[in-house]
Amino acid sequence: MELQVGVKILLKNKEGNFLVLRRNPEKYSEVHKLLDIPGGRIEPGSTLMQNLQREILEETGLVLSGEPKLIAAQDILRPKRHVVRLTYLGEAEGEIKISDEHSEFIWISKKEMMGQEGLDPYLEEVLQKFL
Repeated sequence: MELQVGVKILLKNKEGNFLVLRRNPEKYSEVHKLLDIPGGRIEPGSTLMQNLQREILEETGLVLSGEPKLIAAQDILRPKRHVVRLTYLGEAEGEIKISDEHSEFIWISKKEMMGQEGLDPYLEEVLQKFL
């Protein structure tokens, strides 16, 4: 079984809303327009923060500001892979320019996020248990 580590971040704006991205269905047909937050797998040899900063910049064009807070650690068990997903809470600066991994973005409240169809189940768990 392969072990991987992923980093994700709930980016909060000044209005108290969170950035949510919709996976691009043309690039990821298996995810069915899944709503998730910025992040991805870490690259060995780089720190967690370096990877988190890289993922935020690649997926959103934003730059992490301040020190993010680790709010959750989750196990994602698949038949041949075990992913440890670390979720942070933080802020970023700049203008959003989403990558081709995503088709759209929205800033929404936690309450609105919980009512969204297609919300990533691991994100939903973070919202319910840790935020």
